[in-house]
Amino acid sequence: MNANSDQRGVADEALTERHGDNLYPLQFEANFGEDELVLDVPAGVWNPTPHGVHLGIVLAGLDFAGQHVLELGTGCGLHAILLARHGARRLTLTEIDDAPLANARHNLGKHGCDCPVDYVVADWTHVPGGPYDTLVTNPPFAKSGKRYRRYFIDTLILDAHKLVRPGGRLVFVQSGMADVQRSIALMGENGMHVRILGETDGPFRDYYAEDEAYLLEMASIPGAYDVRDGERFERLIVFEATLPSD
Repeated sequence: MNANSDQRGVADEALTERHGDNLYPLQFEANFGEDELVLDVPAGVWNPTPHGVHLGIVLAGLDFAGQHVLELGTGCGLHAILLARHGARRLTLTEIDDAPLANARHNLGKHGCDCPVDYVVADWTHVPGGPYDTLVTNPPFAKSGKRYRRYFIDTLILDAHKLVRPGGRLVFVQSGMADVQRSIALMGENGMHVRILGETDGPFRDYYAEDEAYLLEMASIPGAYDVRDGERFERLIVFEATLPSD
């Protein structure tokens, strides 16, 4: 556990009733350090998960002063609000269609975020504009919809140089079940300097148990999860990868 475990515990209380497809309406309330968020999430927009909460806790402790920050897959806008509150001079927020972007716009307005924001419909790393100072994201994995579940993690790392300026940074969260060592190796192969900004763990989401193929895949990855008192726990890691400066 890291020093932010108390905040994560508070945030986890908002997640205890969530199950199934994670797309039902919800009012999400949680504290991220001194940042208190109350987010309206309508049906059809992906609710914050423990992965997103952990990433939010880490973002609340970082400084984005003067930066143009790109977030891939902003969802309900949780991370975007924290980025705005912690100094971002401009945000570019993407989603696969207009509905979640409209929800993010609503939540940013509700929380008084006044930095300029560009809302862009885009398919993952296929984003116009840039280069950006920092790229932030929570890549899909368990529910990636891809036969190769690491697709979004791998393409994020491989395409980062197209979106982030030399010397800029990539900040993302992943589960230990997505093969941490493989991510570290791939970032290293692309000349990135890698740090772990935050680490925690938590019990499996209910929907993991609904996918037998997923459970079998995870069992094949060394160190993917821990078992304590008969319950499986996944490790969540937030990476910072600084791109080469030349």
